[in-house]
Amino acid sequence: MPIPFSLPLIDDDVIAEVNDALTNTGWLTTGPKVRLLEAEIGALTGTPVLCVNSWTSGAMLMLRWFGIGPGDEVIVPAYTYSATALCAMNIGASVVMVDVLDDFTIDPEKLAAAITPRTKAVLPVDIGGWPADYARIQEVVEDARGLFEPATDRQRQLGRILVVADAAHSIGATYRDRPIGQWADATVFSLHSVKNVTTGEGGAIALALPEPFDNDAEYVFLKAFALNGQNKSAFEKNQTGAWRYDIVDQGLKVNLPDINAAIGLAQMRKYPGQLLPDRKRIYERYLDGFANDSWAHLRPIVDGDRESSCHLAMLRVDGADESRRDAIIQHISEAGIGVNVHYIPMAMLTLFKNRGYDIADYPQTYRLYSNEITLPLYNGLTDAQVDEVVAAVRAAVEATA
Repeated sequence: MPIPFSLPLIDDDVIAEVNDALTNTGWLTTGPKVRLLEAEIGALTGTPVLCVNSWTSGAMLMLRWFGIGPGDEVIVPAYTYSATALCAMNIGASVVMVDVLDDFTIDPEKLAAAITPRTKAVLPVDIGGWPADYARIQEVVEDARGLFEPATDRQRQLGRILVVADAAHSIGATYRDRPIGQWADATVFSLHSVKNVTTGEGGAIALALPEPFDNDAEYVFLKAFALNGQNKSAFEKNQTGAWRYDIVDQGLKVNLPDINAAIGLAQMRKYPGQLLPDRKRIYERYLDGFANDSWAHLRPIVDGDRESSCHLAMLRVDGADESRRDAIIQHISEAGIGVNVHYIPMAMLTLFKNRGYDIADYPQTYRLYSNEITLPLYNGLTDAQVDEVVAAVRAAVEATA
């Protein structure tokens, strides 16, 4: 029986929560389900959380909140999905790409070398659910305070480069025993259909700004900023006598609807105790399955500082080049198993090549990409299915040797 690459978890709890939104609350757009979802994610991160309609819009919102625009630079790792760069490009900022370490995360030394007086933000990526080295990134940002040239009140208040974590993959991950959501100034999770927790489309921003910022107050502002700058949602305006509102800033329209939030709410309620441990069980099965294959490289679930959310099982096939990797994927696909590659490096994509980015400038990124295969990993995947995937990968590697 075919094994798809990814499947969203739509169980009885999800169906019941969506039905409740459809039939009992009388509300579809931003309302009580969104606020409940924010509270559930906030309980995991220990921070205020604002839900939005995508990771991209959440990252754009935070960059705009900081006053970033034309003439400013935002540093991102070269190994990531294009949204990490597009959130900055879409508000007119220039994107500076830097190479990555062997674990796919941003190289702090390359980050330090790329900082200029125009640098206003850095977006480290927790790729596959594996956290970036936030302590080292913080050191780099602190060391660069002297180069920072603030142009807005918030930039002057922070006094340094803004750190916005691209945690699209890492809800539930930890770094130095603290949850992802507490390490960056703002952390943006994805709630897209293939993520660990999904709302179909959606995102969530965890706020951990340092003093003198008031994170609760910034949450209130961002809630309006995500709703065309309107200081009351339609649900709040709909309450008795509460029709009056104000437009407090030139915001975006990126709020999350309740009908979407209901899906994530049902999942989030059992994510820490059930869904996340199940993903780790599956990933551990892969680690055990490939333990005796010298050519197989998978990151661990835990090391001294980091614990993954096990979003992606990113297998590297030692000794394979891009052509052989593609042949291996073809063999696996013919066995009825869905696999993927995360990611085609941005510098190899037409948009970025046309803007002067060259993959030759990111040799580690290309080396990792050329032999990476992402294996199925989602709640509901059985031990027998994982074993079938392992056997199919091993047969494909042997067939292409």
